[in-house]
Amino acid sequence: QVQLVESGGGLVQAGGSLRLSCAASGGTFSWYSMGWFRQAPGKEREFVAAISRRYGTKYYTDSVQGRFTISRDNAKNTVYLQMNSLKPEDTAVYYCAAGTGWDSTLIDPSTFASWGQGTQVTVSS
Repeated sequence: QVQLVESGGGLVQAGGSLRLSCAASGGTFSWYSMGWFRQAPGKEREFVAAISRRYGTKYYTDSVQGRFTISRDNAKNTVYLQMNSLKPEDTAVYYCAAGTGWDSTLIDPSTFASWGQGTQVTVSS
């Protein structure tokens, strides 16, 4: 099973940008679809973005569409989440996940078997 380590979180003012990275090890990275989820205090974990292992198709939740971009570098075994125009409501712990599903199944966290430890993103108003 692949191991995942996130980095790049921090404190940023509203309107600012952050880029999260997730480094994978212990598996063949290109075989996995990759996703980003987030969990705010008192709320359930929610889907943010995913990139499919099949064709590299990207998926976003509506609230981040046009502001966030997911990408992957298979040579570096890394997936990224570029977050622009950040809002206070984006504040959460962000988790990277790896799974073997594809297409619309990627919005479901149960599709993903491997998870990172999470990185905190805090957006101040």
